[in-house]
Amino acid sequence: MSVDDLKKKIDDGTVEIGTIGLGYVGLPLALEFASAGLSVLGFDVDENKVRSIRSGRSYVPDVDGERLRKAVENKRLDATIDFDRLAEPDAIIICVPTPLSKTKDPDLSFVVEATRHISERLRPGQLVVLESTTYPGTTEEIILPTLEAGGLTVGEDFFLAFSPERIDPGNAVWHTRNTPKIIGGITSACVSVSTSLYARAVDQVIAVSSTRAAEMVKLLENTFRSVNIGLVNEVALMCNRLGVDVWEVIDAAASKPFGFMPFYPGPGLGGHCIPVDPYYLSWKLKTLNYRARFIELAGEVNSEMPFHVVNRIQDALNDRSQSVKGSRILLVGVSYKPDVDDIRESPALDLLRLLEQKGAQVSYHDPFVPRLTLDRTRLSSRPLAEALAQSDCVVIVTNHSCLDVELIVRASSLLIDTRNATKRLEAPNVKKL
Repeated sequence: MSVDDLKKKIDDGTVEIGTIGLGYVGLPLALEFASAGLSVLGFDVDENKVRSIRSGRSYVPDVDGERLRKAVENKRLDATIDFDRLAEPDAIIICVPTPLSKTKDPDLSFVVEATRHISERLRPGQLVVLESTTYPGTTEEIILPTLEAGGLTVGEDFFLAFSPERIDPGNAVWHTRNTPKIIGGITSACVSVSTSLYARAVDQVIAVSSTRAAEMVKLLENTFRSVNIGLVNEVALMCNRLGVDVWEVIDAAASKPFGFMPFYPGPGLGGHCIPVDPYYLSWKLKTLNYRARFIELAGEVNSEMPFHVVNRIQDALNDRSQSVKGSRILLVGVSYKPDVDDIRESPALDLLRLLEQKGAQVSYHDPFVPRLTLDRTRLSSRPLAEALAQSDCVVIVTNHSCLDVELIVRASSLLIDTRNATKRLEAPNVKKL
């Protein structure tokens, strides 16, 4: 199948799409293509996810269950664990996790495995797109050689591109369709077909000069946030030493109509991108004998914030002649950001571990996370009123919009607010970050 043949299938809506990985990135993307009238087959190793999709049930909060059910009923969306079926789709999009190892080195094992599955079944005319975040050069250095090993030539026999995911869980304004899509291809033909494909499901598609440039775009986006959050976290530490309210300072600075963009401190970074992505760039630069100093320093500051929160708790309890050991401490909110159930890399998990190591009796309340597993220990969210009444110290870690902050302030003997949730409430029992 030539580039013109594939583009014709895209234009007339007969192109078939496969998505490998049906999580926070892959499922919303698959549903968007299906809603645009295209046929989508999702691949995942998790049988529970496949069963949920086939029964029309959503397990991703940002994926509307009714839209999913209709897509399945209309036979626009299906799912399977059978990777032999990768020969069926005309376009295959890789949306698998790219975590860090314990030494903060890139773990591309899921990408490598997905690429292996594709290469064993790759046929002429197929388009392969990587969406998983990675370091610049991955598409060219890891995926391309594997796919060409079977004798097919990129840009002629098959097409290869990188398009960074831009998922923001819980964002009610920006979602898959209205968030601009970046595309970088190995050849001009790769750019052409991948741009045409994404234009079916995304309002704006922006092509860049190469896959390396597209890979770098994603890392710049999240490194920008990581470095600026690291800066404001350090400012929070400074303000604590100076006896100044960091939240007041930020709000006042934000009144400047130019040259300033507000970022806010917190108990640490969480989520699938900001705590991870900058280290991909830092690791890659080390292989080129370059030290990414801003990234490393921001990472150090941000990773120290849970320890700072524990120190604040310890000092606040000490002022009341109490120790952390034996104290009953309640964490309010354990997801990494407000109004989502995602606990990946959440600083609340670090706080749970650190406080337990100091001998505290730690529990949590989170309406979005009824249960969680921490180091093989199962924990359950406690009823708020009961937990508040039985706690020596309460810590607001995630400021969900549904939380009754006034109740939390009234019912807490001691409250540590790491998110400025009590901004409009003044009470002697409240201590800020």
